[in-house]
Amino acid sequence: MDPVVRNNVRIRGRLDGQPIMFAHGFGCDQNMWRHVAPAFEDDFSVVLFDHVGSGGSVVSAYDPERYGSLAGYAQDVNEICESLGLEDVVLVGHSVSSMIGALAIADAPAGRFAKLVMVGPSPRYVDDDGYRGGFSREDIDELLESLDSNYLGWSSSMAPVIMGNPERPELGQELTESFCRTDPEIARRWAHVTFNSDNRADLARIDVPTLVLQCKEDVIAPIEVGEYVHRAIEGSELVILDAVGHCPNLSAPEETTAAIAAFVRGEALV
Repeated sequence: MDPVVRNNVRIRGRLDGQPIMFAHGFGCDQNMWRHVAPAFEDDFSVVLFDHVGSGGSVVSAYDPERYGSLAGYAQDVNEICESLGLEDVVLVGHSVSSMIGALAIADAPAGRFAKLVMVGPSPRYVDDDGYRGGFSREDIDELLESLDSNYLGWSSSMAPVIMGNPERPELGQELTESFCRTDPEIARRWAHVTFNSDNRADLARIDVPTLVLQCKEDVIAPIEVGEYVHRAIEGSELVILDAVGHCPNLSAPEETTAAIAAFVRGEALV
């Protein structure tokens, strides 16, 4: 299947501009970038897409074996780029798509990707010796058990926690509705892949300039995780956003946009 169709690819902005590709996180779709992506349309060719099982993707293209690891999603990213003939791409990944982006870059031919932006990345969610991922093994097992038994109920209770910003309940409601639009069976499988992943060793394979964007408070990816990712990627830059929650593309889009824009344009980061 044509990956442009399979992943519901949308291209906006300058068709002759440098490509900037935005990859959404678990339970979301390309609409989550609506407050950020338009800021780049004057200068860049903006590429948006949906992971299989999300948004307007072709759900029937979901293959449990292919998507049984994050590598399958990374393969999709590379197939989209190959189909469109994209080179010198700036890849912006949110949450789990930060690691999907890292894998895509590691397996891509030279010249395909120019830079990587990781928004709220976590290479491993489970604590380990000398590493704080933010969750114990028991925490993750309970989270996945709850998700397996009642996905819609899990979405309603967890989305506001993930979003943070309780004084702005509309944000948590939007994330809840996004979770609930995702195919439940695919979401369940994707959650197991995401929360059981360990991509710490893959960080050393990233060979393009990288920006790590970390919220000052994030229940999914604590600040120690952002700092770990920054240390593990040689030459990377770390920016701590004055934002709360795991989705600054929704809760703090102006600050998120400014940091990404400064990085991709080679300006000083604050």
